[in-house]
Amino acid sequence: MVQAGWQAVRRDGRVRDELIDAAYREPLLRQLFPWTGMGELHFSRCTEPRWTWDIPYIQPAKGGGYLVSGPLRSESVGPAATAEEAVAMVIARLPSGASPAFVGTPEQLAVQEASLAPDRPGTQAPNDASQPVPHDSR
Repeated sequence: MVQAGWQAVRRDGRVRDELIDAAYREPLLRQLFPWTGMGELHFSRCTEPRWTWDIPYIQPAKGGGYLVSGPLRSESVGPAATAEEAVAMVIARLPSGASPAFVGTPEQLAVQEASLAPDRPGTQAPNDASQPVPHDSR
């Protein structure tokens, strides 16, 4: 499923080939599910919509280069002169255990992650803030 996602991102033509190539060369990103929106390259920890929204994304900058933002739209990581630099900025901010992508929805991923949480006295289950934030279609 993840491989098919990478093929679809390349075919849709909304993201620069150099960025797709740079992201795909990185093993951690290659294992995540890619998707595009508004010319941006996003990465999801699950393979089904509504995708997770907890990993920074890369958008083209006017005049060349890239901007790395997120994971929320209101958050900016910074500019990058090259695709490789933008990819490195995303990798540096990946949540722990982000890859490989979970086959399923964000809700199924949350259930899976909760089932793996330690079930000992004094240990709290993850709260809503630690759950993957699904992408709402805009």
